Amino acid sequence: MEQKEDKLKEVISHAKEYGFVFPSSEIYDGLAATYDYGQLGSELKNNIKSYWWKSMVQMHENIVGIDSAIFMHPTTWKASGHVDAFNDPLIDNKDSKKRYRADVLLEEHMEKMRLKIEKEVEKGVKRFGDDFDEHQFRATNPNVLRNAEKIKEIEDRMRTSLEANDLEGVYQLIMDCEIVCPVSGSRNWTEVRQFNLMFSTEIGSVSGDAATIYLRPETAQGIFVNFLNVQKSGRMKIPFGIAQIGKAFRNEIVARQFIFRMREFEQMEMQFFCRPGEEMKWYEYWKETRSKWHKALGLGDNQYRFHDHIKLAHYANAACDIEFNFPMGFKELEGIHSRTDFDLKQHELFSGKKLQYFDPELNQNYVPFVVETSVGLDRMFLAVLSASHKNEVLEDGSERTVLSIPPALAPYKAAVMPLTKKDGLPEKAREIIDGLKFDFLCQYDEKDSIGKRYRRQDAIGTPFSVTVDHETLENNTVTIRDRDTMEQVRVNIADLHRLIDDKVNMRTLLV
Repeated sequence: MEQKEDKLKEVISHAKEYGFVFPSSEIYDGLAATYDYGQLGSELKNNIKSYWWKSMVQMHENIVGIDSAIFMHPTTWKASGHVDAFNDPLIDNKDSKKRYRADVLLEEHMEKMRLKIEKEVEKGVKRFGDDFDEHQFRATNPNVLRNAEKIKEIEDRMRTSLEANDLEGVYQLIMDCEIVCPVSGSRNWTEVRQFNLMFSTEIGSVSGDAATIYLRPETAQGIFVNFLNVQKSGRMKIPFGIAQIGKAFRNEIVARQFIFRMREFEQMEMQFFCRPGEEMKWYEYWKETRSKWHKALGLGDNQYRFHDHIKLAHYANAACDIEFNFPMGFKELEGIHSRTDFDLKQHELFSGKKLQYFDPELNQNYVPFVVETSVGLDRMFLAVLSASHKNEVLEDGSERTVLSIPPALAPYKAAVMPLTKKDGLPEKAREIIDGLKFDFLCQYDEKDSIGKRYRRQDAIGTPFSVTVDHETLENNTVTIRDRDTMEQVRVNIADLHRLIDDKVNMRTLLV
C-alpha cells in the first residue's frame, strides 16, 4: 500500500513540475479537491475528449452529440430522484475527526482480502511452476476459500443494508469487520448518516425556495430532457444514442486522491435508446465495446477488470463498472448501466409532456429503454498519466523518466531541435515546424544539450524528437528519435509528415 501511495505522489509531483495539473488557486493556499489543468494537461485532456467523441459520434452513424446547459429547471432534479435520493452514507472517526464513505471503507476492506487471495495464488505458481492448475487451486485451497467466503458474506450484508437504507446495518457491518480508521487506527466510529451531494444556488434577484436551482450532479439529465428535440430534428430511428461531454458538480464530503474524486469534474456520457426488452443485448454490446476502447490505448489489458454493482441505483436493472488499476488500486473508471425507462417516464410524469417514440416497424408508441456509458474524463486522464509514468534504467546505467502516453493522445507530437543556435540551424528548424504545425502540435526546443532536451521531451511524453544539424543544410535530412525505443534514424524532411502521422494519427486507436 505504501508503494502505491509513493507512486501517486510521484505522479502528482510530475504532473505539477511539467505543466499537466496544478492545485487550484495555489497562491491562496489552494481549495480542497479542485485542480487546474496546465498547458500540457489541457492538451492531453482535449485529446482524450477527441478520442472518445470520435469513437462515439464519428464512428457510429446512429449516435449524435449535444452540449446541454449546466443550469436546468429545478424540477428536473425532483424527477430524476436527485433531490430525495442523491446521498452518500458517511461515517466519522471520533479520534482522527476524518470522514469516510461507509461503502468505500467496506470495499477497501474486501479489496485487501482479494489481494490476500492473489498472494496465495502467486505462492502456488512459485511452488508448482508449470504444473500449477489455477482454477483447481482457487476451488480447493482453504485460505483462498476462506477469504472468498468472507468477501461474499460482506457483499451480501452490504447489499441488503444499502438497498434497505439500513444505516444501522452498515454501521454494524463496519464494526463486525473490525475496520479501523486509516489515520488514527481506531474503531471509534460515529453512526452512519446520509448526506445529499448536490450544490444549490439561487437564480435571479429574489432569494427563497422558488429561486433555488442546482449545479448539475451529472450530465445525463440534459440528454433525457432533449430526447424528443434530438430525435425529431435529427430524424433519428431507434436504436440511437446521444453523447455529451460536460462539467458536473458534487459536494463530495470525502474528496481525495488527487483528481480521482473532485467536486468539479467532467463526464463523457452516452445514453443509448432502444426498444423495451432489447436493453440487455445492448448492455452486453456496450460492455464489450467500451472495454475495447480502453484496451486500444495499450496501457495493459491486465490493468482493467469488470465489477458488477453490489447495490443497483434506483433506476437500473443492471450495472457494472470498468475498473482500472490506479496507483491507489482498482477503482471505478467507467460505469455501464441499463437505466430501463425510468428517466423518460419520470420526466413525462413531472413535466406533463409525452416523451415517446413511434416505432414504424412495430406500429406503436413506447417510452424507450436506455443503456448508459459514463466515463470520468479526469479519471481517464489519471489512468493515462499514471500508467504512462515510468522510471527506466538504461543499458549504460543512466536513468530517465518517460511518459509513454499513447502517441495519439500525447500533448506534443514532435519536438524540433536545432543542434546549435547558429549557422542557420534555428531558421531551418522553424521552417520544418511551419510545415508540420497545421496537422501536429510541435514544440521548438533549443535550450541545453541535445541529451537534456531528449530527456525533457521524454518526461512530457513527446513521441518524436527531430534534430536539425549542419548536414540538414546540405541534403535536407534530419535525425528523428523515437521516444519509446530511443532509436535514431536519418530521414528526409519530405518524409517527416508521413512518419509522424503513421504513429500519432487518431486512426491508430479507432481502427
